[in-house]
Amino acid sequence: MLEVIRTHSKGWVAKFILVLITVPFALFGIDAYLKDAGTGASVAKVDGATISVQEYRNAMQSLRDRLQKENPKDVAALDSPEVKQSVLDRLINTRLLNAEVAHSNFKVTNEQLALFITSLPEFQQGGKFSQEVYDKLLSQNQMTPSQFENKMRNELLLQQLRDGVPGLAFTAPGVENAVLNIAHQQREVSVAEIKTSDFISQVKVEPAEVRAYYDKHKDKFKVPEQVKLEFVMLSANTLITKMQATEEEAKKFYDENAAKFQGDEQRHASHILIGVSATASADAKAEAKKKAEQVLAEVKKNPAKFAELAKKYSQDPGSAEKGGDLGTFGRGAMVKPFEEAVFSMKTGGVSGLVQSDFGYHIIKLNEIAGQSQGFDTMKAQIRAELMYQKAIAKFSEQAEAFSALVYEQSTSLQPAADAYGVTVQKSGWLSYADGAKFFKSDKLMTLVFTNEVLKDKRNTEAVEVSNNTLVSARVVEYKPSAPRSFDEIKGGIEDLLKIEKASKLAIDKGALFLASLKEGKDAAGLDWILPVTVDRKNAQGLSDLTMSNVFKINASKLPAYAGVSDSKKGYLILKLSAVQNKLADDEAKKAALLDLRTAMASEYASAYIGSLKSNKKIFVNTGLMMSDSTQGQ
Repeated sequence: MLEVIRTHSKGWVAKFILVLITVPFALFGIDAYLKDAGTGASVAKVDGATISVQEYRNAMQSLRDRLQKENPKDVAALDSPEVKQSVLDRLINTRLLNAEVAHSNFKVTNEQLALFITSLPEFQQGGKFSQEVYDKLLSQNQMTPSQFENKMRNELLLQQLRDGVPGLAFTAPGVENAVLNIAHQQREVSVAEIKTSDFISQVKVEPAEVRAYYDKHKDKFKVPEQVKLEFVMLSANTLITKMQATEEEAKKFYDENAAKFQGDEQRHASHILIGVSATASADAKAEAKKKAEQVLAEVKKNPAKFAELAKKYSQDPGSAEKGGDLGTFGRGAMVKPFEEAVFSMKTGGVSGLVQSDFGYHIIKLNEIAGQSQGFDTMKAQIRAELMYQKAIAKFSEQAEAFSALVYEQSTSLQPAADAYGVTVQKSGWLSYADGAKFFKSDKLMTLVFTNEVLKDKRNTEAVEVSNNTLVSARVVEYKPSAPRSFDEIKGGIEDLLKIEKASKLAIDKGALFLASLKEGKDAAGLDWILPVTVDRKNAQGLSDLTMSNVFKINASKLPAYAGVSDSKKGYLILKLSAVQNKLADDEAKKAALLDLRTAMASEYASAYIGSLKSNKKIFVNTGLMMSDSTQGQ
């Protein structure tokens, strides 16, 4: 494969193919392709093909890494359900496209693949593809060339499909012009409102009308069926106070997760590398080590000449010319042995030989910037975290047995309360909606109103109402649904009927005004707002109802008028005074046309994905997706 790369990395063919084939690294970046997806529980299934939790976590982490580089303030958005769903949707879409690529026999030749890989900036040095950089980066990420090239080939196949479907989008020029003129049109509008509230004093509602309305709509005034419940709750949160975390455990956690506690600490270091591959022979390693020891002796003899010796001996092409200078970096930027050494050094110090997969390093620490979060500072927080983790583990141990106990001892919750040291709690009267809101669980309330629980007075099954929280309930008392009494609601009915009558008067008055205006007559008494110029994106303070009707007015003769009922509020009269094309400028029209065509292409692509989804069985473990986090990954 690499012979093909070397053969086809130059010339007009390369440029031509690179124009045709592009890969969307904007979301996940090249690093995502240098990580193993891993295995484990599935967060989704697409026609039997699983998307593992680890694969989902890798995608989220790649997005997190990118946001941290570009705008750290945006990282918090990753916890939103919308972002999590969008990342999973992308993985699902990729599965669907993979299947379609295989079904349709798409092809990417070795030459196309080679030309693409040689163009990636990650593998270039001095503006040219570097075999050494390529091998080094793949080795650093524990990936063989064949594994990486297979990933790239698959992504290029997907890109053929991603680019091909939107490319089918076509709209006739005449239609495009008409759409642009409508979409970007500006209209000068004024509004007059005939308010229902102004007519309330003119209407009267008789007692007989109120009674008749009540009798006709009794079903609307029913009190829903209600229950009083007993319930027990097993929660990890209540177990935290029973957990213990020793200082030794906290220190071990701190040492194992040092990168999480680095604060803003950065280290500026230089190194001399005597390179030898991790897979080299024992003789080669011994020779490299001997050479490194000789260089180390020179450095120890005259530390001030470190930069000079780095230029002379270091085999790291990226830093040797700069006297071994690696710049400033935090934890996680270097391979583990190098990181452990440099973060244990004092400013100005020179290390002994540090062995990594790249060979033997001699490190000089030039400067320490920022501060790490020391163990003493973080000890209390770490112990709290460990107690919480232990509580989660204990909850997981108890959950199954708790669920079994409330089922087996189904006539009482007391056995479960006694066994797990929790209290049997009681509720007031709850409707289905009240209970679903109180427990934050529709599932639990659905079980409460089943015959087995409601009539037979059995315990519900244990329901997870939130993360690491189980609840089982039983019905103590029950009240069936019944109509509210007339005396309870007659006042509300009277007010409702008054509004309805006043609204009709306002609408009738508005219709008379509108008829006069359309005949060209004066409509004295209307209070018009000052005219505003609106387009489809800028309402200038007008209501949604007004905006939804402004662009329906026939503008062939101006001024033009329209009327619309505003629910119980009254009647609106809209006056259209002027219409103008916002896209008179050629540049603006070109930009709008590009936006339109991009939107059309996106719609084609979305419709295509939708058609693929309609023919596949897709299962999403929403609970697992929403509860999972990439923090600490």
